[in-house]
Amino acid sequence: MTNTAQNTTENTTENTTATSARVPQAATVVVTGASGRTGSRVARAAEAAGLTVRAASRATGFDWWDRSTWTDTLRGADAAYLAVPSDVGAPGAAEAVGALGREAVGLGVRRLVLLSARGEDQALPTEEALHASGADWTVVRAAWFAQNFSEGPLVAELRERGELVFPAGEVPEPFLDVRDVADVVVAALTSGDRYTGRTLTLSGARLLTFGEAVAEIAGATGRPLVYRAVSTRDYGEELAGFGVPPDEVAGLTEIFDTLLDGRNAYVSDGVREVLGRAPRDFGDFVREEAAAGTWTA
Repeated sequence: MTNTAQNTTENTTENTTATSARVPQAATVVVTGASGRTGSRVARAAEAAGLTVRAASRATGFDWWDRSTWTDTLRGADAAYLAVPSDVGAPGAAEAVGALGREAVGLGVRRLVLLSARGEDQALPTEEALHASGADWTVVRAAWFAQNFSEGPLVAELRERGELVFPAGEVPEPFLDVRDVADVVVAALTSGDRYTGRTLTLSGARLLTFGEAVAEIAGATGRPLVYRAVSTRDYGEELAGFGVPPDEVAGLTEIFDTLLDGRNAYVSDGVREVLGRAPRDFGDFVREEAAAGTWTA
């Protein structure tokens, strides 16, 4: 849900584009979470780049938490995009990524790209597990997604209640369009060894508080939408009231306590470094979604 990140190993490289050093069209990439927020965009971008996409989700028989489902999904593929369900820092994520990485390498699938989170300390063991798997790895640490406002539980609050309740206070965040994530992932997959062993840190173009983001949505929709900041404890109680399991509530509130403390209030250059262009602006995202009726009651 969060997928944000800071990086002490953020790298600077020459510019490239998602279509340079393109792999052969016959190359197959496994896309986990292919029906999800990032996976669906990665799948489309990979197909546009000439890759053959093998969707991996429970609908196709793949389950992150059931190792018996991994072999058939991975066998014969050339690369994989790894997006852990719930959160990259969730309990069990490091063990699953490490084990899947080792199995992938054993099956000849050495090129792995992991979606991680900028500034999330809990994600570091998962990244380290990928490093230790023997894979030719790339980690993509992403800032908070712009699409968290248009897909998932937050959009229902805005559309139906006209209010976003969240424990972010007045901390600014450089909201990142997931289409930029997809373009960077495909660049990492199709640019030879350029990004092997690299951690790429991505953000949007400018800083906005959650209140300012909601105000932009309100302006585009003409609705009196509001943002109400709450404590992480109160937010956890609200999640529990929605039926979220207690262990998941505890994990999310722990992540939010650190992730939303101001450590991510800066802009990263990863999108421009990899793609040779600026990140998509949050205002453009808002106008597109407003025109599509995303926040219409």
